[in-house]
Amino acid sequence: MKAFHKFLPVATVAGLLLSVPTFAADWTLTAGNGTLGFAGTQTGRTFEGHFGKYDGTISFDPAHPEAGHAKISIDMASATTGDSQRDGALPGHDWFDTKEFPSALFEVKDFKAKGGNAYDAEGTLTIKGVSKPVTLPLTIDIAGSALHAKGHLQLVRSVFNVGIGPWTTGQWVALEVGVDVDVTAHDG
Repeated sequence: MKAFHKFLPVATVAGLLLSVPTFAADWTLTAGNGTLGFAGTQTGRTFEGHFGKYDGTISFDPAHPEAGHAKISIDMASATTGDSQRDGALPGHDWFDTKEFPSALFEVKDFKAKGGNAYDAEGTLTIKGVSKPVTLPLTIDIAGSALHAKGHLQLVRSVFNVGIGPWTTGQWVALEVGVDVDVTAHDG
């Protein structure tokens, strides 16, 4: 009976440790591990671009996506489209106003499971000091120490005061902008 009493505390602690739910892993996102892109239409022609600098953290567990969250910061001055005139204008006051607002921020409050590897990242996007709720539909795959997220979101740029003055209407540059996310974050 004495041996059983010695074993009981160990068994109790082991049982408690095994019953603790799995917590979300923390993932680090850095530029160069994928693409954070955008696409729009100017004078009837489609153009694409991307942000060269971004970083953030993602807390995500596929068993409990609702407990997840993320915070992604985007260096707005790092936007490039391959057109020197457009690239020269983007950091300016009428567009991203990077002197006043150097970063955009996407803060995910939770992930909603949609089945399989599909999720909705629900949160707040802040551009040029304007914060709006957004839902980014995406797929998330985890392989070893890497989390790969891929998704697409349509935005109306004028909601965030992007394209003011002569660019306020969609006459020259369409108001709708597509945002494409195809990034890999690493455990840590």
